Amino acid sequence: MTSQMLIIPLWADLLAVGLGGVQGALFASGFRGQQRLDLLGVAIIGIVTGMGGGLIRDLLLGVVPATLQSNWYLLTASGAALVGMLLAGIFQRLNAAIIALDALVIGLFGAFGTSKALAIGLPPVPAVFVGVCSAVGGGVLRDMMMGLPVAIMHVGSLYAVAAGAGCAVLATAEALGAPLQIAAIAGIVVTTVIRILAVVFDVSLPEQRMLHRRKVAVETSTIPVVRPHDAD
Repeated sequence: MTSQMLIIPLWADLLAVGLGGVQGALFASGFRGQQRLDLLGVAIIGIVTGMGGGLIRDLLLGVVPATLQSNWYLLTASGAALVGMLLAGIFQRLNAAIIALDALVIGLFGAFGTSKALAIGLPPVPAVFVGVCSAVGGGVLRDMMMGLPVAIMHVGSLYAVAAGAGCAVLATAEALGAPLQIAAIAGIVVTTVIRILAVVFDVSLPEQRMLHRRKVAVETSTIPVVRPHDAD
């Protein structure tokens, strides 16, 4: 069965790009010492964060990136990065607003990525994968450009997990017959709520533990082990 057709409204896509641009600029503005960035550096990080998710989404789907088909995407990302720079001092005192902004950006990009993948006929599981990559793509590119450990690879508040949950809800709802637009809204809400709760209550996935040494093949049991006291 062919998935429902979906046209992401330009204003909605630009909203995600703009919020991502603000969030990226705020992130870059917070560095001090040797890692501090000049105005151009902060602007570039803001633009990359705002446009990265959409670029990765469309590259995975094999379509011409929407962000390169209109002047408004780059203008919006640039303007949002400028706002993030100019108002960094104010925003950094509004920690709750930053947490909500970050969660909403993840939710929007995840929902748009999954929705677009479903709309062109991808099965649900690959569509969720595209959505998660879209949700975390801007942050991954940001961290790589700044020479930082990629956030989703390390212990921290649920980030990709929140995006994955929201995208899975979206794909499941669409498979059960819900209108794609309604499913997308549900996905955004789920991602945003999980992300905010994870930050507020400091919830994260368990840290990987060191595995105990063990034999990895039956043959190792036949190899004699010489201990210091055996040589006496």
